[in-house]
Amino acid sequence: MARKTIRKSKAATSARTARTTAAKTVRTRASAPARARTSPGKLRLTMLTGDYEIVRALKDGTVRPEGIDLVIADYRGASEIHKRVAAGKGADINEFNGGHFVVQRAHGREDFTAIPVFLHRRFRHGFIYINRSMGRIREPSDLIGKRIGSTSIGAAANYWMRGYLEQAGVPHRSVTWVVDHFDDTAEQAPRELKIERAPAGGSVAQMLLDGEIDGVISPSIDRMIDERDPRVGRLWPNYKQIEVDYFRRTGLFPIMHVTTVPSRIVLRHPWVVRSLTLAFEEAKQLCYQRVINPRVVPLAWFRAQWEEERQLLGPDPWEYGMSDANRRNYGQLVRYVQEQVLTGPAPTLEDLFAKESFEIELPLPKFHATKYGF
Repeated sequence: MARKTIRKSKAATSARTARTTAAKTVRTRASAPARARTSPGKLRLTMLTGDYEIVRALKDGTVRPEGIDLVIADYRGASEIHKRVAAGKGADINEFNGGHFVVQRAHGREDFTAIPVFLHRRFRHGFIYINRSMGRIREPSDLIGKRIGSTSIGAAANYWMRGYLEQAGVPHRSVTWVVDHFDDTAEQAPRELKIERAPAGGSVAQMLLDGEIDGVISPSIDRMIDERDPRVGRLWPNYKQIEVDYFRRTGLFPIMHVTTVPSRIVLRHPWVVRSLTLAFEEAKQLCYQRVINPRVVPLAWFRAQWEEERQLLGPDPWEYGMSDANRRNYGQLVRYVQEQVLTGPAPTLEDLFAKESFEIELPLPKFHATKYGF
């Protein structure tokens, strides 16, 4: 389908979506009415993030940010969060697609800024799938000139995977990208980036099964892999070893998402950046303390896996703050966004993060453990 036709349809859909989204407000959990009341002298802020263990202590009230009454908004999945935030209809504190954040700031959006809290990281070499039954793809270079499916252009994971393919000798503009959803990033991408939309009623997953496309990059483990469909396999079956080697070579445990707050709040209350960052840090440390107990995670050799990962990734793989490692890490995602979809200059890290972010020292100098009952 020609991109011109898609753009017209996208505009109409966006208008309808904007009207629908504008009619919605952030809903708070009925289970926490006491936390929705503002304490005297405290700033009331809503928060919308994934239901991760590393934020559990913030969501259940074990950790409370200094000077802030935190109100937890309903979580309806990562896709819904990203849509709300992209449309300016999120909460005050939002988990957001780290790639789309760069795109929106590059295109002039200034009503939000980031704090140095990275709630989602993932190695992605194991999320590139190929059709094995056709026998056309035996190594990465075989994908040159082929059609590769993707849920969308702008998913944070997809920037990293296109980057991995580039490093393996597959330039991102040497293939045609077939997408399930024609998002804003695709709308604004350079014309040289070849993009098609999957047929109405179809999906790139089914197209891969049917041999209509040769590969798929996906932010999530596809059911085809879970169900072990013989027609589909990973481009790199030994992905774990490749990811281990990648980390040893680069030091990157790839950042997917950032955490944003309204610029107006930071302007009026600059202390919020430090308060929130330290609260997220304490919640994460409590998570580490909790999940290391083998009774919590229903895996037989979980402790062995934990020790193996810590030996490789270090004591704090989900590091917050603007350390040199995090600057290089998120800086790589910014470069991928620049190379793949932007037509103008990319924002700097100083453009993207509140200036107070660069003044916070982590990890916490003192940490008081909380006893969890098991």
